[in-house]
Amino acid sequence: QVQLVESGGGLVQPGGSLRLSCAASGIIFSRNTMGWYRQAPGKERDLVARITVVGSTNYANSVKGRFTISRDSAKSTVYLQMNNLKPEDTAVYYCKASDIASRSLEVWGQGTLVTVSS
Repeated sequence: QVQLVESGGGLVQPGGSLRLSCAASGIIFSRNTMGWYRQAPGKERDLVARITVVGSTNYANSVKGRFTISRDSAKSTVYLQMNNLKPEDTAVYYCKASDIASRSLEVWGQGTLVTVSS
């Protein structure tokens, strides 16, 4: 049974920080590229950050310098550390796993809501 369980979303003030977690099960974590995506109301779902099986990362331009993606192989968990949050970061954040051996082997989390507001 493949599952991504997300946590850490919530309400935070502008300039604040939040850390999202995504715990994976039912997959071989070490062979999956992990990513965070977000979708604001009425907008497309966009890539926020991605980390490969060897630790390479990339980020959307809008979050570079503020967000950091990391992974913990012992816990089969990927994190997104979000600093200096802005109202524009408000969105549902989704975790995604992609098996490097097969493009068809993908799984999405259910999403967690992040609201940045005073």
